[in-house]
Amino acid sequence: MTRTLRAAITLAGTAVLSLGVVSTSGVLPASASTMATDVKIGLLLPESKTTRYEKFDRPYIEQKIQELAPGAHVDYYNAAESATTQQQQVNTALAKGDKVLILDAVDAKSIQSSVQKAHDAGVKVVSYDRLAQGPVDSYVSYDNREVGRLQGKALLDALGAKAQSGEIVMHNGSPTDPNAAEFKAGAHSVLDGKVKIGKEYDTPNWDPNNANQQMSGAISALGKDKIVGVYSANDGLAAGISTALQAAGMHVPLTGQDAQLDAIQRILLGTQTITVQKPYKPEADIAATMAVDYAQGKTPPAALTPVTVTSGSGQKVPSNLLKPVVVNKTNIQDTVVKDGMYTVQEICTPAYQAACKQAGLM
Repeated sequence: MTRTLRAAITLAGTAVLSLGVVSTSGVLPASASTMATDVKIGLLLPESKTTRYEKFDRPYIEQKIQELAPGAHVDYYNAAESATTQQQQVNTALAKGDKVLILDAVDAKSIQSSVQKAHDAGVKVVSYDRLAQGPVDSYVSYDNREVGRLQGKALLDALGAKAQSGEIVMHNGSPTDPNAAEFKAGAHSVLDGKVKIGKEYDTPNWDPNNANQQMSGAISALGKDKIVGVYSANDGLAAGISTALQAAGMHVPLTGQDAQLDAIQRILLGTQTITVQKPYKPEADIAATMAVDYAQGKTPPAALTPVTVTSGSGQKVPSNLLKPVVVNKTNIQDTVVKDGMYTVQEICTPAYQAACKQAGLM
């Protein structure tokens, strides 16, 4: 055997061995690795006052993207409740070359021009949690009317025979959030004709301070003895409302949504009646899967978008609407604890340990 032939055989053997090591170690071949690093996704979330976005949505989405496409690049933006800032962030994401945007709109209407700009640039848009107007490619959220119906029913159940003995106050959330309109419609479908609505508010930017002032004004206008219950569209508003109720020495049923930690603790203390949990991980996983599919030039499978939703601008959007769950004092263990949102230790800090023991959490 010539020296040249022996060298060739040695080189070939080394190459085969290297391929074997690569395949058994789980390391991506060069071509697949290149494809993964070509996955560039912009993640645009609306605000950070609601704890869910930084604590759950962002890490869950980023984790799933990396699981599906190791080496993928995610550009993260938080608009801090500013529609103008979010429009600028979309421009930045497009300039950076992001191929897909996961967009949770601050203002579903004003973001339409940005969605159109992305579409014109060949960039796919996954509407996340709130359905933006414009040529959105797909949408994942929860059945928002069902959220409102669950809240309304829970309030009626808590009121019982008192439903007709006074008035309720409704706090419906931000008028620029299309989900708020859905929550409101769902709640009204249950409450109308069964309670008297003494005051009803839309609360810009979901601001708890505004909700506190609105509730204080309602108490002054209606009289605390006339108010038998309060509908709050989410837990952030409920925090401000609860403070106003306690300042007035009132204890009436109060709803919420998002299963925030402070809301779970208020439920244990009895200063909030229920919250609606929308498990974040399934929603985040679906959005991430849609985005990676689009970034890799694929259309998400039909099973991932089983329904069609019409946006405020008339677009029919392939969608996935998940099912929400009511959380009350009796099922905290089987909902937010079981789903991994919080540990018992996180919930049952010293100020809440007696209430936790009473609820069977400790």
